[in-house]
Amino acid sequence: MQIVFLNTFEKTGEDGRTASAQLSICEQNGVWSVIWTEEEGGKDESVWFEGGSWEEMITSFRHGVAVRMGEGYRPLVDGMLDDRRRNTGAGSLYTMLQCYGELHGNAELFETLRDWRRGRAIADKKSAYLVATNRLLWMISAFVPYELEELRQIPGWGEAKLAVYGEEVLAITRTVERATSFPLQWVAERLDPGAYSQWLFKQKENKYKTQMDRQHVKRILLSAISEGKTLDDMQAELELPRRELMERIERLETEGYDVEPLIERELKQMPESEQRLVWEALTSEGDRYLKPVLYKVYGEEAVQGKPLDLLYDKLRLIRLRYRRSKPEAM
Repeated sequence: MQIVFLNTFEKTGEDGRTASAQLSICEQNGVWSVIWTEEEGGKDESVWFEGGSWEEMITSFRHGVAVRMGEGYRPLVDGMLDDRRRNTGAGSLYTMLQCYGELHGNAELFETLRDWRRGRAIADKKSAYLVATNRLLWMISAFVPYELEELRQIPGWGEAKLAVYGEEVLAITRTVERATSFPLQWVAERLDPGAYSQWLFKQKENKYKTQMDRQHVKRILLSAISEGKTLDDMQAELELPRRELMERIERLETEGYDVEPLIERELKQMPESEQRLVWEALTSEGDRYLKPVLYKVYGEEAVQGKPLDLLYDKLRLIRLRYRRSKPEAM
């Protein structure tokens, strides 16, 4: 087994003792391994990853590094987490405000804002996170803006949200007493450096965990396609909402993977004449939105009150073929 990367980590405990560990990336016959070895009281070895995918290996490596650095380990050679220096260096007030909001938010105000968001999402017929993310609500609950100009200083609260939701949010926050002031530059001095550093590593950990989950799903999908499984089989195995499953398959196509065997299986029972109508509708209506295509092929009145999930699956699959055939896709 060939060692292609090796780094040493150290962690100083509350008793002043230093614990050390080594992190290595090894390769043998095309199989990558990421191994963490703690040296206190004899060698304790754990394997973070073992497999043939370079992409998955690097993600597992970075996820593990983020976890260990969040626990207090510091490497002899730094720079293993992309853009970590930018996030922790000067000029990172944006992330400091996010961190302070999550660490010092007003839980009661947050719940009130979340209730407001739920109502607006229902009224606007959109997902709640499109109205405001939890992170955004935590910052508002921590800094408690009273004026539109103050609300504008909250990262992520742009002009569009200010115009549509600003006064509604301020009507809530103005009922709560605040202990801090605007502008928010004071956060850089008041935020505990250790807590901020740990928060940053947690963000990295979550980021790489999400990537690992996506890679895991990707591997299952590719295997399922090669094994001749159906969309129903994949949904049962992955327990994903149907729309998300289709979005993952569309992403495979854009990444250059061959999903044609799946398309062929799923469209086997769909008449060629019907497929041709869908193709013509994609040409005339465009391929960005599927509702106009649906109405063009089947009629707006004909589809009212009917379960449309299966129809949309077929439209998405034909759209994959259609986009693949367009000159700009070549």
